[in-house]
Amino acid sequence: MSIPTLVTERLILKPLEAEDAAQIQALYPRWEIVRYMVSSVPWPYPDDGARHYVNNVALPDMKKGIAWFWTLRRQEEPEQLIGLICLYDVEDNNRGFWLAPEWQGQGYMREASIAATDYWFNTLNKPVLRAPKAALNQRSQRISAISGMRLIRTEKKAYVSGELDSELWEITREEWNALRRSTGDQVN
Repeated sequence: MSIPTLVTERLILKPLEAEDAAQIQALYPRWEIVRYMVSSVPWPYPDDGARHYVNNVALPDMKKGIAWFWTLRRQEEPEQLIGLICLYDVEDNNRGFWLAPEWQGQGYMREASIAATDYWFNTLNKPVLRAPKAALNQRSQRISAISGMRLIRTEKKAYVSGELDSELWEITREEWNALRRSTGDQVN
């Protein structure tokens, strides 16, 4: 199955391509973004970190059909990448994202998250979505809470910034679709 472009009210979620690595490299290696990433993310981030990740992890996993990656772009500037969202068909880690700090706090990640979550449940027909996060990552917690997810587990995990309390959030397909019907949120 090829990965489609998703469109929201203000965003274009374009499937990740090798050419996106240069823009990712320019945006991603900032402490505000990486501090709550899993400890396997190298820090300081290497000069070829994005190229390596895109070409050796993300694109191969997309080709295997176990991952779906989209770059986030504002409709007003479709050539400019502002973040990334991904879905993974692995236990207890189905959705992850990051957004450049200058674009945070404007609802962009909420829009992208709705589109990706809807794709997970209503295109891929997955029964449950689970998203891990550092307990200190309040912005990510808010997105999960607003999208109807609930906290199901806490534990310690290693992140780039050290060992932290970690949370696992969950929502089922039935809960997601009931919430979407009740709120009227539509994905274009």
